[in-house]
Amino acid sequence: MRDVAAENQRILKRLLVGVVAMFGFGFLLVPMYEKICEVTGINNILQPDRIVNTQVDTSRTVMVEFDANLHGLPWSFKPRETVMRVHPGELATVVYEVANTRDVPVTGQAIPSYGPQHAGRYFLKMECFCFAQQQLDAGEVREMPVAFVIDPSLPRDVTTITLSYTFFEVEGRQAQLGRQGDDAS
Repeated sequence: MRDVAAENQRILKRLLVGVVAMFGFGFLLVPMYEKICEVTGINNILQPDRIVNTQVDTSRTVMVEFDANLHGLPWSFKPRETVMRVHPGELATVVYEVANTRDVPVTGQAIPSYGPQHAGRYFLKMECFCFAQQQLDAGEVREMPVAFVIDPSLPRDVTTITLSYTFFEVEGRQAQLGRQGDDAS
């Protein structure tokens, strides 16, 4: 009987170690993914793109559609222009308007997506509010530009690109800022 109880305790300890290891792996997965993307240069949405070819292809025009979405964020968010026609290689800028409708500061992070999906590698951003978290004070209204170039190597069959941003609230940001302010005092 004692041997069964001892064996059960050993199995329980092994299972607990496995649970802790899985939790730790899950916790470290996001930073590991971000580091791998940073090192390889893949899917790095938090830095400006490098522009290599600066030649403007005036022989064609690409229609760029702009979309704005919120995911559980108490803001209003929209592009000033919903459609723009640009030549590949031409520097263009679109301005998004955002307003915090809460009576407290709120921090958000924008994530871009593209349609068609493969067009994202040809949509090069030099300036974008998506590179950093955005904190808006209570009732604050802000204009946020996106400066971009469409790479002239964009396949000719792609005549329309949709750039869609979704803003997500960054939880716990206010508490973190408050603690940093307390430490500085």
